[in-house]
Amino acid sequence: MPLELQDPQKLQEPYVAGSGRYEGAAYRRCGRSGLSLPAISLGLWQNFGDLDSFDAGRAIVRRAFDRGVTHFDLANNYGPPPGAAEERFGRILAADLKPYRDEIIVSTKAGYVMWAGPYGDWGSRKYLLASLDASLKRLGLDYVDIFYHHRPDPNTPLEESMSALADAVRQGKALYAGVSNYRSAQAREAIAELRRLGVSCLVNQVRYSLLERNIEADGLLTTLAEGGVGCVAFSPLRQGILTGKYLAGIPADSRAERGSRGGSMGREGVTEATLASVRRLGAIAERLGVSLTHLALKWVLRDPRMTSALIGARTVAQLDDCLDALKGPALSSGDVAEIDAALAQA
Repeated sequence: MPLELQDPQKLQEPYVAGSGRYEGAAYRRCGRSGLSLPAISLGLWQNFGDLDSFDAGRAIVRRAFDRGVTHFDLANNYGPPPGAAEERFGRILAADLKPYRDEIIVSTKAGYVMWAGPYGDWGSRKYLLASLDASLKRLGLDYVDIFYHHRPDPNTPLEESMSALADAVRQGKALYAGVSNYRSAQAREAIAELRRLGVSCLVNQVRYSLLERNIEADGLLTTLAEGGVGCVAFSPLRQGILTGKYLAGIPADSRAERGSRGGSMGREGVTEATLASVRRLGAIAERLGVSLTHLALKWVLRDPRMTSALIGARTVAQLDDCLDALKGPALSSGDVAEIDAALAQA
């Protein structure tokens, strides 16, 4: 049970994965590859650094795997401080998940600032390959399953960044290459360049939620489907806004409050217009008999071209709640139309 997993005494006992972990779990094929990912994956973006409890994070990872979550997503700069999330997850791999390595997908990225100087950011060959070596050391792994270029680099030729990804795969340091935050035209070029180099692009990881729908106007999902590439949505709950927890004010330990101290989303991200949209969505969720969290996750996963929704969780209870969104019926076309109409209101 969730509370038992958070018991410090339980965390000291040897971990044995739940025997029924794949019963009822949902997986989706990633593009035209042979790899399937869980419909909901666990990201370790802003909840796995030195500000957070290691034991709580360990309990979340254990519980996720016990519920069939096989994909754990990181980046070199996740923490804070940068590198902390990989280091912590590496400790959990060594202590708990080492016997299950072949059942687990570990992904990491490089592309945002990681160390000082001209070689610690963006997309040069030197940065990407050096970063991957450092990530493997922090994780305690010989290879990651997916290595992403975290964002396009306007000053480095695409061929250079993609050749670094391709060489990472050829060297056995990554099984698959991916890109992140690539818009439709950029993704099309990256897919073609990797193909020219003899390596397939597995996936593009992009921001997508009820409140951030830029990829629709950009035609990204169509581009990825045509290229046989999967899509993973990060921030499907808009960093907690789509759970409804900001409707009564900004909680003291929320991401918006943390953002005011240097995180990715500050108080300015919680506007009255946004909250008004959340209230309208909440009314639809109530009519459907689901939580707002479940509505938001079901909506992101409504399109079969979306491989996985990447959630963050700071407690086992939050994790369980998100995974429970996979239960019950999917949204109907009428539900989706009602949601679109609610969001179109000024």
